[in-house]
Amino acid sequence: MTDRPRLLPCGDAALSVDFGNVISIAVNRRVHALAAALGAADLAGVIETVPTYRALTVHFDPLVLPPDLLERTVQGLLDHGDATVQPARRWHVPAVFGGAFGVDLDACANAAGLDPADYIATFVAPVYRVMMIGFMPGFSYLANLPEGFARPRLATPRAAVPKGSISIGGAQAAIGSVEGPSGWHLLGRTPAVPFLPGREPLFLFEPGDEIVFDPVSASDWGALAAAAERGDPLVRLVETEPRP
Repeated sequence: MTDRPRLLPCGDAALSVDFGNVISIAVNRRVHALAAALGAADLAGVIETVPTYRALTVHFDPLVLPPDLLERTVQGLLDHGDATVQPARRWHVPAVFGGAFGVDLDACANAAGLDPADYIATFVAPVYRVMMIGFMPGFSYLANLPEGFARPRLATPRAAVPKGSISIGGAQAAIGSVEGPSGWHLLGRTPAVPFLPGREPLFLFEPGDEIVFDPVSASDWGALAAAAERGDPLVRLVETEPRP
């Protein structure tokens, strides 16, 4: 981690503000605080800001916004304190764990030295943070995996895993969005639909949001999935206050 972010040009129409090569909630908060400050500055020529785990990419029109002016503006925002805590939306997300919904649960529990029930209870205890959205539309990378739960990715990725899969890979957890390939370990699945074309909002979760998993029975899956198909988001927003 670096105290002073590096400003790295990405061609002639993008700038990366690099806060450090680590997975850290503190670093991620700085990324999102800068994104919010830059948005509030309403600088002409800024097209889009893209937050990741530890960097913010700023896409801009160099014919409207000279690169040196953008760099000076970013430096000024950093000098005025980029680490301001931003309000966090906390979502409660229903999830079915194990069995056909989480085929790797037993193996992961065994690796952690826990029985499946204790493993699930430990997994759902933290408040997870959406660090970034990527890989597929709406795919949410989550930080705050319990200690001892990290697992190396599968040697042979699966060609397709169901949408809504809840998985772990390395020291990260994730909520999948659409069916696709994955080398992560499948613990469960949510009937909620994180990404749905034509819906408003298109994406349920945003970087900086907080996630709490609420276990539900496999017998509830059919009714919940049907409700999601009818447009019910299923998730509950329960907090909008800043988190320390």
